[in-house]
Amino acid sequence: MTQPATGREPELLTITEAAELVRAPVATLRYWRHLGTGPHSFRLGRRVLYCRDDLHDWIAQQRAETLDRR
Repeated sequence: MTQPATGREPELLTITEAAELVRAPVATLRYWRHLGTGPHSFRLGRRVLYCRDDLHDWIAQQRAETLDRR
């Protein structure tokens, strides 16, 4: 489990933790990353990381787009 963010630094999540947050398989996040359509991610060395705030923003954007299509 990740530790809560302290100070002003964003909480960084691994791809596994990000997949849990968006409730999608890790393979789906990898595919979205390949297509460039998923939440913002970046590499730190060999690791792919996600900022928790970016994930929440992406989820909100997906929800808003879904509501706009109705």
